[in-house]
Amino acid sequence: MAGSRRKRSAEAADAFEAIEPPRNAELILGVLAVTALVEALGVLSRSEVWLLGLLVFLPGTASALCTVRQTAFVAAWTTLVVTTTAVVRNVDADRWLDRLLLVLLTLTLGVASVYACHRRIRREAEMFRLRSTAAAMQRHILHPLPLLTDDVLVNGVYEPLQEDRLVGGDIYDVVASAWGTRVLIGDVQGKGLAAVGAAFAVIGTFREAAHREPTLTALADALDAAVVRHNSYAENTGDDERFVTALVIGIDALTEEAQAVNCGHILPHVLHEGTVTTAELDSGVPLGLAELALEPTTVGWFPFPDGATLLLSTDGLTETRNADGTFYPVDERLAEHLDVSPTDLPRALYEDARAYAGSGGRHDDVAVLTVRRSPRH
Repeated sequence: MAGSRRKRSAEAADAFEAIEPPRNAELILGVLAVTALVEALGVLSRSEVWLLGLLVFLPGTASALCTVRQTAFVAAWTTLVVTTTAVVRNVDADRWLDRLLLVLLTLTLGVASVYACHRRIRREAEMFRLRSTAAAMQRHILHPLPLLTDDVLVNGVYEPLQEDRLVGGDIYDVVASAWGTRVLIGDVQGKGLAAVGAAFAVIGTFREAAHREPTLTALADALDAAVVRHNSYAENTGDDERFVTALVIGIDALTEEAQAVNCGHILPHVLHEGTVTTAELDSGVPLGLAELALEPTTVGWFPFPDGATLLLSTDGLTETRNADGTFYPVDERLAEHLDVSPTDLPRALYEDARAYAGSGGRHDDVAVLTVRRSPRH
């Protein structure tokens, strides 16, 4: 699913390149065709001057689709045609004021169209630079998939709720440490830019603490402390405090089991030899709320043999609803997709959930990952 992340980054940075101005030859032919049509209608109806008012809209249309030079050409051509027709054609002598006003209106709208085109292109250039910067930041906040370590290969799909937003409240990361590969998937409370600060705090701490802490419990405690610090800063700045549900998984090549710390997150599914099982893990409290827990953080173990696929997701998948308010049946649909490769499974489930919700259903940020053991040499 590289494709998903890299494609989204590329589309974000190149958003304005998709709307290309017409070629000069196409533009000239189009303008001549419209001019000929208006002139012909004017001859047939014997009201040439007033029909020429149709040409006034040409520069305005060009300002929204063309370059500045092309818009200037259309404006100049329109002014020339309107002026020539108003002066040369045999019209009533007492309508000279109408003809003069039409020429002045055409000239004024032509100048305004060129200026509007210049402003549009300048704004698009500014937005392109902002999008390029956001795309670069995105690649640092959420690394493009797939991610490969000595222990696992991670594929997946990540889709924010809003198409124009590069980063949402869902997070993930993979770190190869001295104690095996650590995988993180989480969901920040809330949506939008306000949730990005907490997301970045968790991801940054995970990338550092995963190399420092020998146990998953210590790693989870470090993540919790990061959210607490972030909330303390948010409180001082008047922002809302947030918690983060998360699942931290440890995988190494020495055992056919995986260990995990569940911080109030959705349980992982294990797909193996045509069966789907849900890992049995204690449900802890979300990150940022450890002080409220009655028991300390614990590690759970579950089978993860060679050839098995581990499916991780956020509630953007499990809480997708159709128009009737019925939740997306993940277990049922997952059993129907057992023949799909681990590489394509996240995208298949995502598309299936979108189809299930339809236009009247409920959507949310979605992150779906598949984890497979790397081939042993």
